[in-house]
Amino acid sequence: MQITNQFQVAQPLEAVWNFFGDVPQVAACLPGTELTTELGDDRYGGTVSIGLGPIKLDFDGGAEITQRDEENRTISVAASGADRKGRGQATLELNASLAAAAGGTSVEVAMDLQLSGPAAQYGRGLVGDITAVLLNDFAANVQNRLAAIAEGRDPDQVEQVQAAGGVAIGLRAAGMGLARVVRRLALPYRPEAV
Repeated sequence: MQITNQFQVAQPLEAVWNFFGDVPQVAACLPGTELTTELGDDRYGGTVSIGLGPIKLDFDGGAEITQRDEENRTISVAASGADRKGRGQATLELNASLAAAAGGTSVEVAMDLQLSGPAAQYGRGLVGDITAVLLNDFAANVQNRLAAIAEGRDPDQVEQVQAAGGVAIGLRAAGMGLARVVRRLALPYRPEAV
């Protein structure tokens, strides 16, 4: 399932590129993600926890920077993990590209998430909406941490969007699903030719 997000931050391109090169700093921006081990050679071990009401998935796995293009300001990460209770596996390919923009830097993130096993039963729409909520939270956290760095504050002390879980993420994801339905209903009726 391919999900993209584009956002702009107020910091210059070079500062944002340096930030994206610091994997623990970037991982701290994704709610529910925790790096636990630095394995060397741009490889990391960690956990991801996502909860939605009675559904809670806790993945143990790893991530690796597979490509870093200094000239074009792009970075690619491959990650995979397995749910601790054996309810499935997840793989993720993430590509981020940065470009100078008026007043700061434009960041485009493309993510291909694949779930297998029982975790895949939750449906593409629900998983897609939850992932979109997480990417929006990621964008807000990136901006907050970059602003703290630019102001000389400790980025680990800034307010962050909390880990994904509970009713709040469910309501936000449900709102996205409802918006999709409303958009479909708003399309003009086109009877097929007989």
